[in-house]
Amino acid sequence: MDKEERKIINQGQEDEMEIYGYNLSRWKLAIVSLGVICSGGFLLLLLYWMPEWRVKATCVRAAIKDCEVVLLRTTDEFKMWFCAKIRVLSLETYPVSSPKSMSNKLSNGHAVCLIENPTEENRHRISKYSQTESQQIRYFTHHSVKYFWNDTIHNFDFLKGLDEGVSCTSIYEKHSAGLTKGMHAYRKLLYGVNEIAVKVPSVFKLLIKEVLNPFYIFQLFSVILWSTDEYYYYALAIVVMSIVSIVSSLYSIRKQYVMLHDMVATHSTVRVSVCRVNEEIEEIFSTDLVPGDVMVIPLNGTIMPCDAVLINGTCIVNESMLTGESVPVTKTNLPNPSVDVKGIGDELYNPETHKRHTLFCGTTVIQTRFYTGELVKAIVVRTGFSTSKGQLVRSILYPKPTDFKLYRDAYLFLLCLVAVAGIGFIYTIINSILNEVQVGVIIIESLDIITITVPPALPAAMTAGIVYAQRRLKKIGIFCISPQRINICGQLNLVCFDKTGTLTEDGLDLWGIQRVENARFLSPEENVCNEMLVKSQFVACMATCHSLTKIEGVLSGDPLDLKMFEAIGWILEEATEEETALHNRIMPTVVRPPKQLLPESTPAGNQEMELFELPAIYEIGIVRQFPFSSALQRMSVVARVLGDRKMDAYMKGAPEAIAGLCKPETVPVDFQNVLEDFTKQGFRVIALAHRKLESKLTWHKVQNISRDAIENNMDFMGLIIMQNKLKQETPAVLEDLHKANIRTVMVTGDSMLTAVSVARDCGMILPQDKVIIAEALPPKDGKVAKINWHYADSLTQCSHPSAIDPEAIPVKLVHDSLEDLQMTRYHFAMNGKSFSVILEHFQDLVPKLMLHGTVFARMAPDQKTQLIEALQNVDYFVGMCGDGANDCGALKRAHGGISLSELEASVASPFTSKTPSISCVPNLIREGRAALITSFCVFKFMALYSIIQYFSVTLLYSILSNLGDFQFLFIDLAIILVVVFTMSLNPAWKELVAQRPPSGLISGALLFSVLSQIIICIGFQSLGFFWVKQQPWYEVWHPKSDACNTTGSGFWNSSHVDNETELDEHNIQNYENTTVFFISSFQYLIVAIAFSKGKPFRQPCYKNYFFVFSVIFLYFFILFIMLYPVASVDQVLQIVCVPYQWRVTMLIIVLVNAFVSITVENFFLDMVLWKVVFNRDKQGEYRFSTTQPPQESVDRWGKCCLPWALGCRKKTPKAKYMYLAQELLVDPEWPPKPQTTTEAKALVKENGSCQIITIT
Repeated sequence: MDKEERKIINQGQEDEMEIYGYNLSRWKLAIVSLGVICSGGFLLLLLYWMPEWRVKATCVRAAIKDCEVVLLRTTDEFKMWFCAKIRVLSLETYPVSSPKSMSNKLSNGHAVCLIENPTEENRHRISKYSQTESQQIRYFTHHSVKYFWNDTIHNFDFLKGLDEGVSCTSIYEKHSAGLTKGMHAYRKLLYGVNEIAVKVPSVFKLLIKEVLNPFYIFQLFSVILWSTDEYYYYALAIVVMSIVSIVSSLYSIRKQYVMLHDMVATHSTVRVSVCRVNEEIEEIFSTDLVPGDVMVIPLNGTIMPCDAVLINGTCIVNESMLTGESVPVTKTNLPNPSVDVKGIGDELYNPETHKRHTLFCGTTVIQTRFYTGELVKAIVVRTGFSTSKGQLVRSILYPKPTDFKLYRDAYLFLLCLVAVAGIGFIYTIINSILNEVQVGVIIIESLDIITITVPPALPAAMTAGIVYAQRRLKKIGIFCISPQRINICGQLNLVCFDKTGTLTEDGLDLWGIQRVENARFLSPEENVCNEMLVKSQFVACMATCHSLTKIEGVLSGDPLDLKMFEAIGWILEEATEEETALHNRIMPTVVRPPKQLLPESTPAGNQEMELFELPAIYEIGIVRQFPFSSALQRMSVVARVLGDRKMDAYMKGAPEAIAGLCKPETVPVDFQNVLEDFTKQGFRVIALAHRKLESKLTWHKVQNISRDAIENNMDFMGLIIMQNKLKQETPAVLEDLHKANIRTVMVTGDSMLTAVSVARDCGMILPQDKVIIAEALPPKDGKVAKINWHYADSLTQCSHPSAIDPEAIPVKLVHDSLEDLQMTRYHFAMNGKSFSVILEHFQDLVPKLMLHGTVFARMAPDQKTQLIEALQNVDYFVGMCGDGANDCGALKRAHGGISLSELEASVASPFTSKTPSISCVPNLIREGRAALITSFCVFKFMALYSIIQYFSVTLLYSILSNLGDFQFLFIDLAIILVVVFTMSLNPAWKELVAQRPPSGLISGALLFSVLSQIIICIGFQSLGFFWVKQQPWYEVWHPKSDACNTTGSGFWNSSHVDNETELDEHNIQNYENTTVFFISSFQYLIVAIAFSKGKPFRQPCYKNYFFVFSVIFLYFFILFIMLYPVASVDQVLQIVCVPYQWRVTMLIIVLVNAFVSITVENFFLDMVLWKVVFNRDKQGEYRFSTTQPPQESVDRWGKCCLPWALGCRKKTPKAKYMYLAQELLVDPEWPPKPQTTTEAKALVKENGSCQIITIT
């Protein structure tokens, strides 16, 4: 058999996977079936949990081409396994008249599937995906995506629509006519139903999946074991707890499924009209749409059921579903290269590049505009889960697992407990055999020790703290859809902020304008709404160059455009549907000033002259609009003043981009200086330009002209200055984060200098700090990529290096240790283009730039995500705070993403703040830290509870005794559960401190804490156990024993006569049992108090009133029944009477135990060790933290033996960014000097090596 090696599918993408082929093996299946029967079904469970084992145990390797089952493994750090069954799609049922027509239809059908190049390869496509003889296509489905076998690449690949490898020309030439019914039916067969199917699983299915969780299986095993040993009460308690846990889990899981289903179902099935080849319009259900269908967009709008590219007409769309921004967007038809003046025939269509022409699934089309007799048409490019909304839903349905040190360490800790349980298991068996105990009892007791060591209540206890934190977050208006992330937020040491709407106010205010006349700037003007300017080209540009529209009579659109239009006080009127239908051309949108602004015209001498005065009404019609493009950084319109023969072109956009398209003689010489002055002050500056068009340009020519033909040779008209005010709370919040050694980074779509200015204003960059701008240029004309370094303050002033003030270059302050490092005050700033070039050509510079990168401007949504990944690659715990607009990917990718938008886009974010303010960030980090410390406290407490009870039982097993059923019940329910669920209630500390909690359980301080308490508890328990045997009154207890020697003892003993037989059988009642029970009961409460830490991450435990009340009540109750025995309580708990003197001795043992435990935990550990490992975290010592975070040194310390702790701390740091910080301290070439250039080495792409060349 041809055994193939592994193959890779989705290469280079986020969901890249290795794929292996397997065939079912009958003899392996038979052996596994036998094993399942012999193991009582446990093997079946094991194979259910482990897909890799399941496939390998029942199948043999086979060639991927001919296999029956595929095994998939993700190539990321999680290495998760999945298996999928190969299915066969039969094409024989396809209605064809002859094999030839079948072949043609197949080849035509594949014109849009899986084709990288839109060349004429139709003849081969039939063999690509199917075996020609049988006309069958083999495929499998994984995470809602179908992967088909492709003979050309000898691998499985998913079906692509028209979104890849199709040129803009072919969209018009090959696809604009529509599909025949036959081709539509064929494609439907391949692409399937167009729906984003979020099936809400039945309660039974969810129940089975939940119950088969390893944790619940272990609980089931424990319950069966306890029942056989007649521990019915505790078994019942665990069953009740499990049922409550399962029901609450099922409720929350099902609720999330229902929410997601309802969100998706809004557009799942609507009736749509499609155009067929013979120009007939057919009405079909949206579920029947396939790529290539030409969909007619209805006049009254619709919710898009697929991704489609507009080829006719204009649409106004609300994209809040995807972007989080409820601003209506104007979508225009895709430019037709064959008609345009400047052809771009080779350009491939891409939904992201051409998003201004693409209608995305789930977005709402509000209005459409069209030519007479021509419908608004769009070609379907993607359907189902391939659409942008489908991909969002997939990321929610199949999220990446959360990788956090705490959870990894928790499993390691459990393994340690299992190892301890194994020792106890072996000891119990040997001890019982030596004492000739019955086989049945040996089995039950030895298995029982496992259930004691690995507590079944552990997961419930661990989630309690997170649930409480979630509830506290909800109270302060932060909603969480991923509770496990709360703990991770406690570790954040870097937060990225979007600028507009997050750090600054959402809207912009018009500060003023600065017009240009005769290539000179006039002085700034505040009031634009005046008679002097009403007929100026400047105001005409402000009135026409925008994407505003009226929706139900209300002006809406981009906030910037709205502010600009409101400032001039003009009126906008749009043609009604009826008017549009009456004319041969698009009725233009008309703008006009209010009557009071127009200069009054002299009244006419007679009535008949009124007709000739009509042109005096000043109106401008917007003939053609070229929407704003973030790639081009501009928008333009063609307009015509009523009565004028020539049309005007108006353009507005980023000043640098506009100035470059204007005649040089019209741009003022001091343009750069004026612009820089405004941007340094944090103003948003927009430039305007204008030119008269040739009279030969008619309406129809304008509709087909390319924007390049319009946007050139313009006259520069001046600047509009907009003010974007900082939110009131921004500086204070950033100051709090800096004091807490949490780095802050700005990621924005705004211009570089504006972003740097805002960063300075809000305190992200201090006044004395230097900003180094990295301007990266891609390879061009055979030259390698290079980075030019400028210092922001000397961007234009410095023409040559000799002009640089030596004071401008940052000086490194080198210290003896990294911990005391006062970091060099410099920051890198770069734009999105430079960031992309650096990622591609300067990989070895990326970590260095991440260490000091503070401002990232003009960043596209995918670049924001790449930045988050780059920061995570140098071991930062990254938070991201954005307003939902364009931040979805980054919010999802960050360790803690907080959306300030309550729109559906926030589904992608783990956290959503009800109040649109960044004050939620410190609140979330405080709660995260509190939840993390609570998790540590609970885990430590549960570990101690296991070990204390394990040791109690082990001691009692040595005399063939055990704890009684009600003793177990009292400890497990009355003490442990009450303490665990109340100790988690401590609220977060009121302010952020400079130190951070450890990130994992396997760290020095935590290990020392647990081990020291284990030794103390075992020591005092052993002391009590062995000391009681040394007492003069001690004897092996029997029902007639009377160690108390009191008058009441006869009554006390008589109460137990009925249980004599039972006592003889289990040997529960004895002096050792009573001593161990009392001492261990107090020990649980002692460690609970010792571990309930308050400052600096949580409120002190005395403020946790439920915990204080519970502990005091339990202390008094146990103390009371120990010192003043109550016959009925003693009978239930199977406690024997001991002399009063021994009761006092036990009290002294407990008090000494409490003193030692609390002293070691709170004095020695906190005052000595904690100070040693956190000595560098003096509050506010260092503001822009690249210092060593506390937990890193703690973790290293934990890996070393205690005596060498301090020496060990001098080793190389574990976190990459700290290691880099150390390296850069001694690097003479870093930071780069002003006016220098770094060039990528030619032909070395693998490692991205680069060299610094100083330009003189």
